[in-house]
Amino acid sequence: MPETTYRILMNGVTGRMGYRQHLLRSILAIREDGGVPLPDGGRLQVEPVLVGRNADKLARMADEHGIADWSTDLDAVLAEDPATIYFDAQLTTERKKAILKAAATGRHVFTEKPIAESVAEGEELVAAAEKHGIVNGVVHDKLYLPGLIKLKRLIDGGFFGQILSVRGEFGYWVFEGDYLPAQRPSWNYRAQDGGGMVLDMFCHWNYVLENLFGAVEAVTAKAVTHISERWDEEGRRYEATADDAAYGIFELAGGVIAQINSSWAVRVDRKELVEFQVDGTHGSAVAGLFGCRVQPRELTPMPVWNPDVPTAEDFRAQWMEVPDNRTFGNGFRAQWEQFLLDVHHGRPHPYDFAAGVRGLRLVDAGLRSSAEGRRIELPAR
Repeated sequence: MPETTYRILMNGVTGRMGYRQHLLRSILAIREDGGVPLPDGGRLQVEPVLVGRNADKLARMADEHGIADWSTDLDAVLAEDPATIYFDAQLTTERKKAILKAAATGRHVFTEKPIAESVAEGEELVAAAEKHGIVNGVVHDKLYLPGLIKLKRLIDGGFFGQILSVRGEFGYWVFEGDYLPAQRPSWNYRAQDGGGMVLDMFCHWNYVLENLFGAVEAVTAKAVTHISERWDEEGRRYEATADDAAYGIFELAGGVIAQINSSWAVRVDRKELVEFQVDGTHGSAVAGLFGCRVQPRELTPMPVWNPDVPTAEDFRAQWMEVPDNRTFGNGFRAQWEQFLLDVHHGRPHPYDFAAGVRGLRLVDAGLRSSAEGRRIELPAR
Protein backbone atom coordinates (compact mmCIF):
# COMPACT_ATOMS: atom_id res chain seq x y z
CA MET A 1 0.00 0.00 0.00
CA PRO A 2 1.18 3.59 -0.64
CA GLU A 3 3.17 5.51 1.96
CA THR A 4 2.98 9.30 2.25
CA THR A 5 5.84 11.02 4.06
CA TYR A 6 5.30 14.30 5.88
CA ARG A 7 8.43 16.31 6.46
CA ILE A 8 8.13 18.31 9.71
CA LEU A 9 10.17 21.35 10.77
CA MET A 10 10.51 20.93 14.54
CA ASN A 11 11.59 24.16 16.21
CA GLY A 12 12.63 24.17 19.86
CA VAL A 13 12.97 20.44 20.46
CA THR A 14 16.26 20.81 22.35
CA GLY A 15 14.10 21.79 25.33
CA ARG A 16 12.84 19.24 27.83
CA MET A 17 9.22 18.95 26.69
CA GLY A 18 9.96 19.38 23.00
CA TYR A 19 12.57 16.65 23.09
CA ARG A 20 11.00 14.06 25.37
CA GLN A 21 7.35 14.25 24.42
CA HIS A 22 7.25 15.63 20.89
CA LEU A 23 10.42 14.36 19.25
CA LEU A 24 11.35 11.20 21.13
CA ARG A 25 7.99 9.79 22.23
CA SER A 26 5.87 11.09 19.37
CA ILE A 27 7.54 11.74 16.01
CA LEU A 28 10.46 9.32 16.34
CA ALA A 29 8.16 6.68 17.81
CA ILE A 30 5.78 7.10 14.86
CA ARG A 31 8.72 6.82 12.45
CA GLU A 32 10.03 3.72 14.21
CA ASP A 33 6.61 2.05 14.00
CA GLY A 34 6.34 2.69 10.28
CA GLY A 35 4.01 5.65 10.34
CA VAL A 36 0.34 6.25 11.10
CA PRO A 37 -1.92 3.59 9.54
CA LEU A 38 -4.76 4.57 7.21
CA PRO A 39 -8.04 2.67 6.72
CA ASP A 40 -7.04 1.71 3.15
CA GLY A 41 -3.82 0.06 4.34
CA GLY A 42 -1.58 3.02 3.50
CA ARG A 43 0.57 4.82 6.04
CA LEU A 44 1.59 8.37 6.92
CA GLN A 45 5.32 8.38 7.62
CA VAL A 46 7.15 11.30 9.21
CA GLU A 47 10.57 12.85 8.66
CA PRO A 48 11.69 15.42 11.25
CA VAL A 49 13.94 18.37 10.49
CA LEU A 50 15.42 19.89 13.63
CA VAL A 51 15.50 23.67 14.02
CA GLY A 52 16.94 25.63 16.92
CA ARG A 53 19.62 28.01 18.13
CA ASN A 54 22.27 25.64 19.47
CA ALA A 55 24.16 23.96 16.62
CA ASP A 56 26.05 21.59 18.91
CA LYS A 57 22.88 20.27 20.55
CA LEU A 58 21.12 19.90 17.21
CA ALA A 59 24.04 18.06 15.66
CA ARG A 60 24.32 15.64 18.58
CA MET A 61 20.59 15.00 18.62
CA ALA A 62 20.43 14.43 14.88
CA ASP A 63 23.36 12.02 14.99
CA GLU A 64 21.95 10.09 17.96
CA HIS A 65 18.54 9.60 16.40
CA GLY A 66 19.38 9.22 12.75
CA ILE A 67 17.88 12.54 11.64
CA ALA A 68 19.30 13.69 8.34
CA ASP A 69 18.70 17.45 8.48
CA TRP A 70 18.94 20.23 11.02
CA SER A 71 19.44 24.00 10.93
CA THR A 72 19.89 27.07 13.10
CA ASP A 73 18.39 29.30 10.40
CA LEU A 74 14.61 29.20 10.49
CA ASP A 75 14.22 31.69 7.64
CA ALA A 76 16.41 29.56 5.39
CA VAL A 77 14.56 26.31 6.02
CA LEU A 78 11.21 28.03 5.58
CA ALA A 79 12.43 29.36 2.24
CA GLU A 80 14.15 26.21 0.98
CA ASP A 81 12.96 23.05 2.72
CA PRO A 82 10.02 21.11 1.21
CA ALA A 83 8.50 20.35 4.64
CA THR A 84 4.72 20.76 4.78
CA ILE A 85 4.34 21.03 8.58
CA TYR A 86 5.88 23.42 11.09
CA PHE A 87 5.95 22.62 14.83
CA ASP A 88 6.86 25.11 17.56
CA ALA A 89 8.09 24.25 21.07
CA GLN A 90 10.16 27.40 21.65
CA LEU A 91 9.88 29.84 24.51
CA THR A 92 6.50 31.56 24.41
CA THR A 93 8.20 34.88 23.73
CA GLU A 94 9.56 33.56 20.41
CA ARG A 95 6.47 31.69 19.22
CA LYS A 96 4.24 34.22 17.49
CA LYS A 97 6.76 35.59 15.01
CA ALA A 98 7.94 32.11 14.00
CA ILE A 99 4.40 30.80 13.49
CA LEU A 100 3.49 33.85 11.40
CA LYS A 101 6.50 33.19 9.17
CA ALA A 102 5.58 29.52 8.78
CA ALA A 103 1.91 30.25 8.07
CA ALA A 104 2.88 32.79 5.41
CA THR A 105 4.63 29.98 3.51
CA GLY A 106 1.44 27.88 3.53
CA ARG A 107 2.75 25.30 5.98
CA HIS A 108 0.37 23.62 8.39
CA VAL A 109 1.21 24.51 11.99
CA PHE A 110 1.09 22.53 15.22
CA THR A 111 2.29 24.32 18.35
CA GLU A 112 2.76 24.04 22.06
CA LYS A 113 0.73 26.29 24.31
CA PRO A 114 0.36 29.06 25.19
CA ILE A 115 0.23 30.00 21.51
CA ALA A 116 1.29 33.58 22.24
CA GLU A 117 1.88 36.05 25.07
CA SER A 118 -1.49 37.82 24.77
CA VAL A 119 -5.00 37.48 23.38
CA ALA A 120 -4.23 40.07 20.69
CA GLU A 121 -1.18 38.09 19.53
CA GLY A 122 -3.20 34.88 19.52
CA GLU A 123 -5.86 36.51 17.38
CA GLU A 124 -3.13 37.48 14.90
CA LEU A 125 -2.29 33.79 14.55
CA VAL A 126 -5.96 32.86 14.03
CA ALA A 127 -6.24 35.49 11.30
CA ALA A 128 -3.04 34.32 9.62
CA ALA A 129 -4.20 30.68 9.64
CA GLU A 130 -7.51 31.68 8.05
CA LYS A 131 -5.80 33.88 5.48
CA HIS A 132 -3.40 31.16 4.32
CA GLY A 133 -5.86 28.29 4.62
CA ILE A 134 -3.64 26.08 6.78
CA VAL A 135 -4.55 23.28 9.16
CA ASN A 136 -3.59 24.54 12.62
CA GLY A 137 -3.47 22.89 16.01
CA VAL A 138 -2.50 23.56 19.62
CA VAL A 139 -1.29 20.88 22.03
CA HIS A 140 -4.16 19.66 24.24
CA ASP A 141 -2.23 16.76 25.72
CA LYS A 142 -4.21 16.35 28.94
CA LEU A 143 -7.34 15.35 27.02
CA TYR A 144 -5.41 12.29 25.82
CA LEU A 145 -4.35 11.13 29.29
CA PRO A 146 -5.73 7.75 30.38
CA GLY A 147 -7.22 9.20 33.57
CA LEU A 148 -9.14 11.93 31.75
CA ILE A 149 -10.22 9.55 28.99
CA LYS A 150 -11.77 7.35 31.68
CA LEU A 151 -13.37 10.42 33.24
CA LYS A 152 -14.85 11.41 29.87
CA ARG A 153 -16.20 7.86 29.53
CA LEU A 154 -18.00 8.28 32.86
CA ILE A 155 -19.44 11.64 31.81
CA ASP A 156 -20.68 10.30 28.48
CA GLY A 157 -22.21 7.28 30.22
CA GLY A 158 -24.23 9.44 32.62
CA PHE A 159 -22.43 8.12 35.71
CA PHE A 160 -22.55 11.41 37.63
CA GLY A 161 -26.19 12.33 37.14
CA GLN A 162 -26.06 16.12 37.44
CA ILE A 163 -22.46 17.30 37.75
CA LEU A 164 -22.18 19.77 40.61
CA SER A 165 -18.53 20.65 41.05
CA VAL A 166 -14.95 19.95 40.01
CA ARG A 167 -11.96 20.26 42.33
CA GLY A 168 -8.45 20.09 40.91
CA GLU A 169 -5.08 19.86 42.63
CA PHE A 170 -1.94 20.22 40.54
CA GLY A 171 1.75 20.72 41.20
CA TYR A 172 4.71 19.65 43.28
CA TRP A 173 7.71 21.12 45.04
CA VAL A 174 10.24 22.58 42.59
CA PHE A 175 13.52 23.04 44.40
CA GLU A 176 14.93 26.55 44.47
CA GLY A 177 18.26 25.54 42.96
CA ASP A 178 20.59 26.13 45.89
CA TYR A 179 19.78 23.24 48.23
CA LEU A 180 19.11 20.90 45.30
CA PRO A 181 18.96 21.61 41.53
CA ALA A 182 15.57 22.75 40.26
CA GLN A 183 13.59 20.24 38.19
CA ARG A 184 12.18 22.92 35.89
CA PRO A 185 14.00 25.45 33.67
CA SER A 186 14.69 28.79 35.31
CA TRP A 187 12.83 30.78 32.64
CA ASN A 188 9.57 29.41 34.10
CA TYR A 189 10.06 31.75 37.07
CA ARG A 190 10.90 34.91 35.12
CA ALA A 191 7.91 36.85 33.79
CA GLN A 192 10.08 38.65 31.25
CA ASP A 193 10.94 35.29 29.65
CA GLY A 194 7.35 34.08 29.40
CA GLY A 195 7.18 32.29 32.75
CA GLY A 196 4.31 32.17 35.19
CA MET A 197 1.85 29.61 36.55
CA VAL A 198 -1.25 31.37 35.21
CA LEU A 199 0.16 31.72 31.68
CA ASP A 200 1.35 28.12 31.73
CA MET A 201 -1.53 26.26 33.36
CA PHE A 202 -4.71 28.28 32.83
CA CYS A 203 -4.40 27.44 29.11
CA HIS A 204 -4.51 23.77 30.13
CA TRP A 205 -7.39 24.22 32.54
CA ASN A 206 -9.44 26.07 29.94
CA TYR A 207 -9.40 23.22 27.44
CA VAL A 208 -9.88 20.56 30.12
CA LEU A 209 -12.89 22.37 31.54
CA GLU A 210 -14.53 23.33 28.27
CA ASN A 211 -14.15 19.90 26.68
CA LEU A 212 -15.29 17.90 29.72
CA PHE A 213 -17.66 20.08 31.73
CA GLY A 214 -18.52 23.36 30.02
CA ALA A 215 -17.06 26.66 28.85
CA VAL A 216 -15.63 28.99 31.51
CA GLU A 217 -17.97 31.95 31.98
CA ALA A 218 -16.26 33.70 34.90
CA VAL A 219 -13.15 33.38 37.06
CA THR A 220 -11.97 34.53 40.45
CA ALA A 221 -8.25 33.92 40.88
CA LYS A 222 -5.25 34.77 43.01
CA ALA A 223 -1.75 34.47 41.52
CA VAL A 224 1.22 34.65 43.89
CA THR A 225 4.98 34.26 43.94
CA HIS A 226 5.61 32.17 47.02
CA ILE A 227 9.37 31.83 46.49
CA SER A 228 10.95 35.12 45.50
CA GLU A 229 14.50 33.99 44.76
CA ARG A 230 15.85 30.96 42.93
CA TRP A 231 19.11 29.72 41.38
CA ASP A 232 19.45 28.99 37.66
CA GLU A 233 21.12 26.15 35.75
CA GLU A 234 24.57 27.67 36.32
CA GLY A 235 24.00 28.16 40.04
CA ARG A 236 23.43 31.91 39.78
CA ARG A 237 20.88 33.51 42.06
CA TYR A 238 18.03 35.37 40.33
CA GLU A 239 14.83 37.13 41.32
CA ALA A 240 11.69 35.11 40.61
CA THR A 241 9.40 37.62 38.92
CA ALA A 242 6.70 35.20 37.73
CA ASP A 243 3.86 33.73 39.78
CA ASP A 244 4.66 30.19 40.94
CA ALA A 245 1.16 29.39 42.23
CA ALA A 246 -2.43 30.23 41.27
CA TYR A 247 -5.69 29.53 43.06
CA GLY A 248 -8.80 29.77 40.92
CA ILE A 249 -12.58 29.42 41.03
CA PHE A 250 -14.10 28.89 37.59
CA GLU A 251 -17.82 29.26 36.88
CA LEU A 252 -18.82 27.01 34.00
CA ALA A 253 -21.75 26.93 31.59
CA GLY A 254 -24.55 24.89 33.10
CA GLY A 255 -23.83 25.96 36.66
CA VAL A 256 -20.84 23.69 37.41
CA ILE A 257 -18.29 25.24 39.78
CA ALA A 258 -14.61 24.27 39.38
CA GLN A 259 -11.84 25.05 41.85
CA ILE A 260 -8.25 24.37 40.81
CA ASN A 261 -5.09 24.95 42.81
CA SER A 262 -1.84 25.05 40.81
CA SER A 263 1.50 25.35 42.58
CA TRP A 264 5.22 24.75 42.18
CA ALA A 265 5.52 25.28 45.96
CA VAL A 266 3.44 22.38 47.29
CA ARG A 267 4.37 18.93 48.54
CA VAL A 268 2.31 16.09 47.12
CA ASP A 269 -0.14 14.14 49.30
CA ARG A 270 -2.21 12.49 46.58
CA LYS A 271 -1.84 9.53 44.25
CA GLU A 272 -0.78 11.56 41.19
CA LEU A 273 0.72 14.96 40.39
CA VAL A 274 -2.64 16.18 39.14
CA GLU A 275 -6.04 15.00 40.30
CA PHE A 276 -9.57 16.18 39.54
CA GLN A 277 -12.45 15.27 41.82
CA VAL A 278 -15.85 15.46 40.13
CA ASP A 279 -18.94 15.33 42.33
CA GLY A 280 -22.40 14.65 40.99
CA THR A 281 -25.82 13.73 42.32
CA HIS A 282 -25.39 10.06 41.39
CA GLY A 283 -21.67 9.57 42.01
CA SER A 284 -18.19 11.03 42.30
CA ALA A 285 -14.84 10.31 40.64
CA VAL A 286 -11.21 11.25 41.15
CA ALA A 287 -9.15 11.22 37.96
CA GLY A 288 -5.40 11.67 37.62
CA LEU A 289 -2.87 11.21 34.84
CA PHE A 290 -3.48 7.47 34.61
CA GLY A 291 -6.01 6.31 37.17
CA CYS A 292 -9.64 7.08 37.83
CA ARG A 293 -11.55 5.87 40.86
CA VAL A 294 -15.26 6.19 41.57
CA GLN A 295 -17.82 6.12 44.34
CA PRO A 296 -21.40 5.70 43.12
CA ARG A 297 -24.40 6.84 45.12
CA GLU A 298 -25.31 3.27 46.02
CA LEU A 299 -21.94 2.72 47.71
CA THR A 300 -21.51 6.12 49.32
CA PRO A 301 -20.90 5.81 53.09
CA MET A 302 -22.56 8.03 55.69
CA PRO A 303 -19.83 9.56 57.86
CA VAL A 304 -20.83 11.52 60.94
CA TRP A 305 -18.85 14.48 62.24
CA ASN A 306 -17.53 13.83 65.73
CA PRO A 307 -14.34 15.69 66.66
CA ASP A 308 -14.15 13.83 69.99
CA VAL A 309 -13.54 10.40 68.45
CA PRO A 310 -10.66 9.48 66.10
CA THR A 311 -11.81 8.62 62.58
CA ALA A 312 -11.85 4.87 62.10
CA GLU A 313 -12.95 4.82 58.47
CA ASP A 314 -10.45 4.38 55.63
CA PHE A 315 -12.12 6.77 53.23
CA ARG A 316 -9.74 6.10 50.34
CA ALA A 317 -10.47 2.37 50.52
CA GLN A 318 -14.15 3.12 49.82
CA TRP A 319 -13.47 4.01 46.16
CA MET A 320 -13.23 1.65 43.16
CA GLU A 321 -10.79 1.88 40.25
CA VAL A 322 -12.18 2.30 36.74
CA PRO A 323 -10.66 -0.43 34.52
CA ASP A 324 -8.55 0.51 31.52
CA ASN A 325 -10.61 -1.59 29.07
CA ARG A 326 -8.18 -0.58 26.35
CA THR A 327 -4.49 0.09 25.75
CA PHE A 328 -3.47 3.72 26.22
CA GLY A 329 -0.52 5.18 24.34
CA ASN A 330 1.41 8.39 24.87
CA GLY A 331 -1.02 11.32 24.85
CA PHE A 332 1.27 13.64 22.90
CA ARG A 333 1.73 10.98 20.22
CA ALA A 334 -2.01 10.39 20.05
CA GLN A 335 -2.64 14.05 19.29
CA TRP A 336 0.21 14.15 16.78
CA GLU A 337 -1.36 11.22 14.95
CA GLN A 338 -4.71 13.00 14.91
CA PHE A 339 -3.10 16.19 13.58
CA LEU A 340 -1.27 14.27 10.82
CA LEU A 341 -4.52 12.62 9.77
CA ASP A 342 -6.26 16.01 9.71
CA VAL A 343 -3.50 17.45 7.52
CA HIS A 344 -3.63 14.44 5.21
CA HIS A 345 -7.41 14.67 4.79
CA GLY A 346 -7.46 18.47 4.60
CA ARG A 347 -9.86 18.87 7.52
CA PRO A 348 -9.76 21.24 10.52
CA HIS A 349 -8.04 20.03 13.68
CA PRO A 350 -10.53 20.19 16.59
CA TYR A 351 -8.06 21.93 18.91
CA ASP A 352 -7.04 24.87 16.76
CA PHE A 353 -5.57 28.34 17.24
CA ALA A 354 -9.00 29.63 18.24
CA ALA A 355 -9.00 27.16 21.13
CA GLY A 356 -5.57 28.48 22.07
CA VAL A 357 -6.95 32.03 22.12
CA ARG A 358 -9.73 30.94 24.49
CA GLY A 359 -7.01 29.69 26.80
CA LEU A 360 -5.27 33.06 26.62
CA ARG A 361 -8.55 34.82 27.43
CA LEU A 362 -8.75 32.78 30.61
CA VAL A 363 -5.12 33.68 31.39
CA ASP A 364 -5.91 37.36 30.91
CA ALA A 365 -9.06 37.14 33.03
CA GLY A 366 -7.22 35.24 35.77
CA LEU A 367 -4.42 37.79 35.97
CA ARG A 368 -6.91 40.67 35.97
CA SER A 369 -8.92 38.99 38.73
CA SER A 370 -5.79 38.56 40.82
CA ALA A 371 -4.59 42.12 40.25
CA GLU A 372 -7.98 43.77 40.83
CA GLY A 373 -9.27 41.42 43.53
CA ARG A 374 -12.57 40.69 41.82
CA ARG A 375 -14.56 38.25 39.72
CA ILE A 376 -14.02 38.58 35.96
CA GLU A 377 -16.57 37.46 33.38
CA LEU A 378 -15.34 36.01 30.09
CA PRO A 379 -16.88 36.81 26.70
CA ALA A 380 -19.23 34.22 25.25
CA ARG A 381 -17.61 31.82 22.78
